[in-house]
Amino acid sequence: MPPRPTQIKLKKAEKQLDISFDDGSAFSYPAELLRVESPSAEVQGHGASQKKIVAGRRHVGVMEIEPVGNYAIRLIFDDLHDTGIFSWQYLYELGHAQNERWQGYLTALERSGLSRDP
Repeated sequence: MPPRPTQIKLKKAEKQLDISFDDGSAFSYPAELLRVESPSAEVQGHGASQKKIVAGRRHVGVMEIEPVGNYAIRLIFDDLHDTGIFSWQYLYELGHAQNERWQGYLTALERSGLSRDP
C-alpha cells in the first residue's frame, strides 16, 4: 500500500505545497516543479518520449487544491492549468526524486534554448 498523506498545506505566498506522509516522509514542493511535472497528458504526453518541456513558469502558483476521491488531488495553477491529477503515489515518488527531476528540467530547458521566465 503506498504511503498516504497525513497533512497537506498550501503556502500560497511561498508558492509551495507541503505534504507529510504516514511513513514519516515530508516534502516541500515548489509550485513551479509541480506545474512542469504535472501528470497531465498535456505535459507528459501519452508516453515517456512525448513529455513536453514547459517553459516560463518561474512565478507560477497554486490557486486551489481539489480532492479527487481518496487517492489524489487536482491542483489548479494560476496559469489556469488544471488537468493534472496528482495521486498520492505520484506525489510521494516526486518528493523522493525532486532534485533529479529539477535538474533534468533545467537541463532540458537549456538544451532547448528555453527559460524559466515568461
